[in-house]
This record gives sequence, C-alpha cells and structure tokens, in this order.
Amino acid sequence: MWNDLMSAGIPYGEKAVRTVLVYFVILLLLRLGGKRDLAQLDTFDLVVMLLLSNVVQNAIIGPDNSVSGAAFGAAVLLVVNALLVRAASSSSRFGRLLEGVPVVLARDGKWLPAAIKRSGLSRADLDVAVKRQGGDDVSETTTVSLEPGGSLLVGLSEGNQNADKSDIAALRAEIAALRQQLASPGPGPDSDSDCGAGRR
Repeated sequence: MWNDLMSAGIPYGEKAVRTVLVYFVILLLLRLGGKRDLAQLDTFDLVVMLLLSNVVQNAIIGPDNSVSGAAFGAAVLLVVNALLVRAASSSSRFGRLLEGVPVVLARDGKWLPAAIKRSGLSRADLDVAVKRQGGDDVSETTTVSLEPGGSLLVGLSEGNQNADKSDIAALRAEIAALRQQLASPGPGPDSDSDCGAGRR
C-alpha cells in the first residue's frame, strides 16, 4: 500500500514536461477565449471550468495516482506560475503579451457597442457593474474598462464620485470653522460707529 501511494507511475521528468505543457495550453486557451471568462462566471462558464480541470488531469499525471506524483505536479505548477507572474511584472511588454491590455467598454458616459460585443459581455451585466461601483448608470461614468485580469473598472465623473475620508475631513473642518465664527463674532458695524462717536 505504501509503495502504491508513493511510487509515481511515470518518470518525474516526463511529469514535469506534461505539467508545463498543459499549463501553457490552458493559458493560451484562456487568453484566446477572452477576458469574459475571468470577468464573470455564469452557470455555463462554471461548468466549462470544472470540466476543463477534469479533462486535463490525465494529461498532467498520466497513469500516476500516487501522492508523491500529485505533490510533484502541484509543485511544478506553482513554480511555473510564480516564474511567469514575476516575468510579467518585471517586463511590461511581456505582461501585455501574456495578459493583454485593458479594453474600454464605455467612454464619456456612453457604451461602445463594438467593444462590448468583442468582449462577449452583456449590457445588463455591465449596468450592474456600474451600480456596484457607485454609479446609477453609464451616463455618470467617464470610462468603463475590462482589465487584463478580468475585473471591470468603472471611472465615475467628478460630480458622481462617492465621498472619501478626505472629503469628509474637509467638510468637518469647514463646519468647525463656521461654528467658531458663530460662537465668537467679531466687532460689528454698530460697535465701530459707537467707537467713532466716543472719539468725537
């Protein structure tokens, strides 16, 4: 039993090559498939992702069901992924090649239908994304873009942005200054005229 758990069915070198090849194939397929699969997972996308992991399993491990083989394959995956992430972060050109570039879906408060169609997203989902990030509708945005990682980034116009801590702090400071002025008013026009009359 112990031998079955720890004995890999294929050489570790072959397992490493299989893992790396499958990693790059999946990366390429997701890259060609577009960012929509990363931006949101509906029922269909979830089914595809679950089946995809099952489909490529045998290509990675071959006839190996051992614990040591699975641990080795997982380690190779993590190492390859870490190396690619570091390479992408250190080289902007390689990062763009690997992940792509942002796609602008709306500009100056108007959707760009051609870009939305190419990205495979629905207007209803995009409207929800705008509302989740503080806007009422696309007319309140400056840009809406689909980022390389699949997230939707909404830029709101200045009058429609939510107040942040610095805005609240500035407002409190103004209120405190007004309260101080009301609590200790300076000499008014009547007091000036009185002083003038006294000097005469």
